Amino acid sequence: MDQDLRRTPLYEIHKASGARLVPFAGYEMPVQFAGIKAEHNAVRNQAGIFDVSHMGEVYFKGPGALEYVNWLATNDVKSIGDGQALYSPLCKADGTIVDDCIIYRFSATELLIVINASNHDKDVAHFEKHLPPDGVTLTDASYETGQIAIQGPLSIDIMQKAGADDDITNLKPFTFVKRDFLGAIALVSRTGYTGEDGFEIYTSNDHTVKVWESLMEAGKDRGIQPVGLGARDTLRLEAKLCLYGNDIDETTTPLEAGLGWTVKLDAGEFLGSDALKKQKEEGIKRKLVGFRMIDRGIARHGYPVVPPDAGPDAEPMGTVTSGCPSPTLEKNIGLAYVPVGQSKRGTKLGIVIRNRVLKAKVIKTPFYRRKN
Repeated sequence: MDQDLRRTPLYEIHKASGARLVPFAGYEMPVQFAGIKAEHNAVRNQAGIFDVSHMGEVYFKGPGALEYVNWLATNDVKSIGDGQALYSPLCKADGTIVDDCIIYRFSATELLIVINASNHDKDVAHFEKHLPPDGVTLTDASYETGQIAIQGPLSIDIMQKAGADDDITNLKPFTFVKRDFLGAIALVSRTGYTGEDGFEIYTSNDHTVKVWESLMEAGKDRGIQPVGLGARDTLRLEAKLCLYGNDIDETTTPLEAGLGWTVKLDAGEFLGSDALKKQKEEGIKRKLVGFRMIDRGIARHGYPVVPPDAGPDAEPMGTVTSGCPSPTLEKNIGLAYVPVGQSKRGTKLGIVIRNRVLKAKVIKTPFYRRKN
């Protein structure tokens, strides 16, 4: 393994557990523990615990903090109150996506943006480039912060057993508190990236191991399972949660990616608003859709999409961005950008897999939605 890779505070625990470790976004991360399917099913049916300490945390403070963060985001940060969180893309002036993030509002003068690890350096440079000369200070706490997610229907039960009080376990979705948790200050939010209920816990690096071990102990009789990057990907895809670098990037816009609900053009100007307003008025030319394979085959990132009756050398009309066998649905699913005219539910597509055109069908997304 490359010695230049960073390691999270939980590295030694993962290594001792026999996790398969791989390079990811500059870190040495567990891709699986017991196996992708077993970990996936644990999250859907009991609970899973994730090391997401590779994510980036950037704080903005000062009298101009809310105004600045709101200008960075396509979503309306001013619409949420203190103690609430918000999902939003961050765009360039041309409307393409720099990253997608979760924004935490402590107050009008203090906010936190949680960014993808693979975009850390790029995002911080983006923030600094546009930072006003006064009124806002930026603090990058990414390398001092550990993050753990616990997801699944038994998450509340396990958090309670681990010592979480009512202020934590009664949190509503996309709300958070910052308080003592297991002997140290932590930010605990009712958020996640799996399509299940759960929590994300941000704390100092030196407290992260205690949080992990406490949750594992509390969940040992409730089927808790450590979960790696492999099952994290299948879980988020079933819930149609975009992955930066696959489904969205600096060649796509939120409107094309089906994230129009995060673009608040009526709430005031933001970085990229003029370009997105123009694109909305003119109409998008392509759209991110979900599909299910009809023929036997697994679509993967980068596979060409062609008409269903075309040959494998046909000019692609689109590209697969994500694809996998769905452990929950027991079907092969994926996401792809296709022309708007081919985006209607029920439309047949051809996916070029190993020099063969296999049939797929556009279907409703998310592929999976929890019952309660």
